[in-house]
Amino acid sequence: MNKSRNRYALLGMVVTSTCVLFFFSSLRHFLYQSTAWDLGIFDQAIFLISQDKPPISSFLDAHILGDHAALIFYPLALFYKIYASVYWLLIIQAIALSLGAIPIYQLAKQANIKDKLALTLSGVYLLYPLIFNLNLFDFHPDVIALPALLWAIVAAQKRSLIGFIIALLIVCSCKGILGLTVASLGIWLWLEKNYLYGAIAFILGSSWFVIASKVIIPFFTNNPESINRHLSRYSYLGNSYLEIFQNFWLKPGLLGGGLFNSTNLGYLLLLLIPLIWGLKPRYLLPLIATLPALLMNLLANDEGQKDLLHQYSLPILPFLLLVVINTVAAQKSWLQRPRWIMLWALVCFFALAKVGYFTNRYFSSWDTWQATNQAIAAITTEGGVLTSAEIAPHLTHRPLVKLAVNGSENLDLGQFDYILLNRRHPGWESSPALVSAFLTKVEGDRRFQKIYEQEDVILFQK
Repeated sequence: MNKSRNRYALLGMVVTSTCVLFFFSSLRHFLYQSTAWDLGIFDQAIFLISQDKPPISSFLDAHILGDHAALIFYPLALFYKIYASVYWLLIIQAIALSLGAIPIYQLAKQANIKDKLALTLSGVYLLYPLIFNLNLFDFHPDVIALPALLWAIVAAQKRSLIGFIIALLIVCSCKGILGLTVASLGIWLWLEKNYLYGAIAFILGSSWFVIASKVIIPFFTNNPESINRHLSRYSYLGNSYLEIFQNFWLKPGLLGGGLFNSTNLGYLLLLLIPLIWGLKPRYLLPLIATLPALLMNLLANDEGQKDLLHQYSLPILPFLLLVVINTVAAQKSWLQRPRWIMLWALVCFFALAKVGYFTNRYFSSWDTWQATNQAIAAITTEGGVLTSAEIAPHLTHRPLVKLAVNGSENLDLGQFDYILLNRRHPGWESSPALVSAFLTKVEGDRRFQKIYEQEDVILFQK
């Protein structure tokens, strides 16, 4: 009877979490606060796949596989064949993030933790601030890798070979760089004397990373700058992968300066504080699997890799929770009663989760919401569109969408059938001056006619 009750409780937690996450991400999109980077990029690519067209991202000017070799987009396109809607991505993301609570419960039970405490640990996972925040940050295929990583650990401990391999294949399909996390998972399993599963993970992960980075991404990317666009985050270490690798050994001072600084200290505190009560040095061995993601985040000069808002910390979370589970199983955690553990999780959630964005930031363009809706309704064909980053995700079911952002001033307007701009709220990487410059240019172009203007929202049609 207790088992059934616990299963229903766990299912209730997952369903509730899914509903909450989907509601807030949908509300953000509804309020025109989602962006082309990255919801628009992925929605456009998946839509094109579902239409049996080459998924060439008009934002990246490259095939979507040239971005991160995320093969998962192809099965995701099956949902768009049923009905093409960006909300598929938001519900899939909410489900994937919430499903992680189930393998957390299974791992806790495998460690002989009592039912109530195991359910509490699932709640700790769901309340970890990164889960809520990342759910708001558009859509990323990485979220599908999160429960898959956790299920891979469950399968390895249960010696379920087929389940283990399937889980790892799902992880790898989400992004080429995740092959490094899979390989590091293999090293950890090997150190845990799980030699077969460790060898499989290491070989699969390292092979996939090489194939993705050296074969798939270069093949689908004609622009060399696009291939190396992420290297700019590590420019102080070198201008190529080879130079960065050499400098690791030849110039250790560069490495030390990149690792040991106040920004990284703050990032580590953000990562650890929600779980600090359950982290003991004796049980830190699983963190070996986090080293690729952790080092990339620490060494990057992009602050987006050092917070609990973006997807970059996602591969770290499963192994942090595994350390907590092992610590709790040994009864060595600072907090041991479920009520105190949940209280700490709630305090950290409300301190670090961006729930407050819905009281101010996300309503910043509410005054033009209705006008934007009406302008979008006037776009009746799949012709090319020039618009802002926030409006773009509502118009990505077409081959061509470009952004009116800094650096786009010299775009050829002739390639577009529609130009939709918001003078009052120019959007990400734009400004009132830039929008005014575009409007002056369009108004002087006889090919375009103004078909809608209200509340500073202006739509032109060729």
